[in-house]
Amino acid sequence: MAAPQPTVTRNPGTAESGAPARGDSGTSEALPANRRSEGLWIGWRLRLLVAATLVGCIFIFGLVRFLASTLVLDATWATDARGKVVLIATADPGLAGSVGQSMKEASGTTGPPIAVDASLLQRSPRWTVEDTARARLVAMHRAVGAALAQGPVKITFEDGTQATATPRERGVAGLGLMFWPISALALLVYLVGLVVWVARPQPRNALFVLITLCQSINLLFIAVEGARGLPLPTLVVAQDLWLRIALDIITAAAIVHAFTLHPTKLPHGQWTATACWAVGLVVIAFGRSTLASGLWWWSQGTVILLGAVSVAVLTWSHRLQPNPFTVMMRRFGFVTVGSLALLTLALAAASGVPGIQHRVAEVGSGVWYVFLASMLLLVPFLARSQQLLREFALLAGISTVATSLDLLFVALFSLGQFTSITLSVFLSLGIYAGARQWILNQLVGGNVLTLERSFEKLYRVAREVEEYPERHEALMLMLLRDLFDPLEVQKITRMDSRARALADGSALLVPAPRRTEDDDKHGTTQEPKAWLLRYARRGKRLFTQEDARLADRVAEQLRRAVAYDKAVERGRSEERLRIAQDLHDDIGARLLTLMYKAQNPEMEDYVRHTLRDLKTLTRGLAESNHRLSHAIGEWKADIGQRLTEAHITLGWTFDCDRDMKLSVVQWSGLTRILRELVTNAIYHAQASRVDIDAIVESGRLTLTVADDGNGRDPDAWSHGLGLGGVRKRVKLLGGRVQWRENGSRGIVCEVVIEGIGSRDTGRERASE
Repeated sequence: MAAPQPTVTRNPGTAESGAPARGDSGTSEALPANRRSEGLWIGWRLRLLVAATLVGCIFIFGLVRFLASTLVLDATWATDARGKVVLIATADPGLAGSVGQSMKEASGTTGPPIAVDASLLQRSPRWTVEDTARARLVAMHRAVGAALAQGPVKITFEDGTQATATPRERGVAGLGLMFWPISALALLVYLVGLVVWVARPQPRNALFVLITLCQSINLLFIAVEGARGLPLPTLVVAQDLWLRIALDIITAAAIVHAFTLHPTKLPHGQWTATACWAVGLVVIAFGRSTLASGLWWWSQGTVILLGAVSVAVLTWSHRLQPNPFTVMMRRFGFVTVGSLALLTLALAAASGVPGIQHRVAEVGSGVWYVFLASMLLLVPFLARSQQLLREFALLAGISTVATSLDLLFVALFSLGQFTSITLSVFLSLGIYAGARQWILNQLVGGNVLTLERSFEKLYRVAREVEEYPERHEALMLMLLRDLFDPLEVQKITRMDSRARALADGSALLVPAPRRTEDDDKHGTTQEPKAWLLRYARRGKRLFTQEDARLADRVAEQLRRAVAYDKAVERGRSEERLRIAQDLHDDIGARLLTLMYKAQNPEMEDYVRHTLRDLKTLTRGLAESNHRLSHAIGEWKADIGQRLTEAHITLGWTFDCDRDMKLSVVQWSGLTRILRELVTNAIYHAQASRVDIDAIVESGRLTLTVADDGNGRDPDAWSHGLGLGGVRKRVKLLGGRVQWRENGSRGIVCEVVIEGIGSRDTGRERASE
């Protein structure tokens, strides 16, 4: 079966925005590339499809007219255990008295009598094993057809009685109920093949068109052979054998040729394809020769051989490059070739049993062709998750097996009809249960994550996205890898709004999350806009539309997590601004009034310092982030003023490899830590000098506060609210703190914080 979909390219390119271009009139606009391609599709391609559909419908209408106008005997016939043709029922008054009699011969108004046997009820020369039986079948149908063309036909029965049958036109009602669905299936297969080629005119798709066209003609032959009445049209009987053999062999050779091109173009694959075409054409030419002997065996052997070669080619292709489409087609190849081999065996075993061969040829071969047609319909939609079509294909295949087993049991073991049907049904159901799960597992994957594990991973990643929104893209890609386990992941600059399975299901296109809101509005970002995931489950299964919907849902959930984080951050900012405004307007005003009413200069100076601290606090709360360089300047000015008033010398060193932004939590925590440590040096250590060193390197802050006070042996300290608060704030910032003696006099406090400047909303929540 040829691959109908285009291969996913490594660089699909960037979608054009289609900027407007003014013409002389000032009103014309240049169409975007996608609209130009859409217009092209609506143009010649759509017209071609409409024309092809009309041609197919007209052909079937002409076939109906032709069959309805052919002459037949208005009677129903069957074969008895002796191989005799028995009249079962008739609407012809001339035959009404002979119901239940066995027909011996028939003759027209001119010409010799025609000896009749069970071969007259055979409907398909293509599925008649023996050359002599096939020649007798063709000659008998031709002779009866010629006799009907002359007028009334005289029929002689085994008991010696004679009756005259009046030929009548078959009519539309005489086509039978199965003619219409089989013809509709033939038209559908033909149109699907044409649509595939029109969508992407390529050599491999041209081969798919050839395959579908051959099988459409095969289905039409089956529809014609299923029509009621005797005999078959002479034109059909004369061309059925060699033409249908040619159609089957061409189909098999085209399948091998297609698999040498897709999904992997095989090295020296053209020689394999050439050899298969050569063998097929030789057998077809042999079938047209008058010296052909054992033609049925030659044709069946050639088709089965080419089917086995196609499976071998797929195995070779998968070894060169693992691809789920190859795995899937190889599975279907095993089922298709195996069921054909079983049908061939059943037909060969039943060739000498009267009545059985007719059932095999009519029922078994028809079911197998329907199965093959359903496979052809399934191939273009492997990634579309057409559950009904998949089930139909599997049921058609298992029906072929059931029919073949039933006929084998009757032919080889002489089982009764009820016994053989019961046994074959039970065996077929067992085979169906195993084969169904085996094949469908290749579509959905045998190692897919369970629902519980998928939800757990999604929940964990969503929470991590909430805490680290800047890692949104990396976390989503990590989740996609866990869900689908692709062999390859490519970043491309193709703009797509939704995920979708590409080509034959070997790739999945997933839009990457937008970095900023402007990207969503204008699409101006230069970052990759999508990921191309290729070969799910390490090349063991196909991507489906369900996978695309799952990827969209994952992206939506993660987008909501980011939106939630932004909403929470916006709420925090607004609340901080409100608190800062309230502190400034209420507490600040009260402190200012208290300062003017101070009873002495010391109280006024204390209130003034408190106002300054309040101003620093409200300004910090009002801003969502702070530059490290600005914060260092504020800290130095504040600490310097406090130490100057306490007559303490300040030593200040600051070294930073790059400036960065501090979150409100980081700025607030560091401010309070420095203030507490300086307060301890002033009031508890009674130091004369405080040295503060701050070093920021690769996102790591090392803050050292040393004094020459009277503090010693920090391990023996009992940590009160002050030192306990320092420890708590350092821990919330993700750092560590340590106190040690400063030589012969004083204490050194060292604070180390990793990832300074990075946003951590989880820690913000904990601190608040």
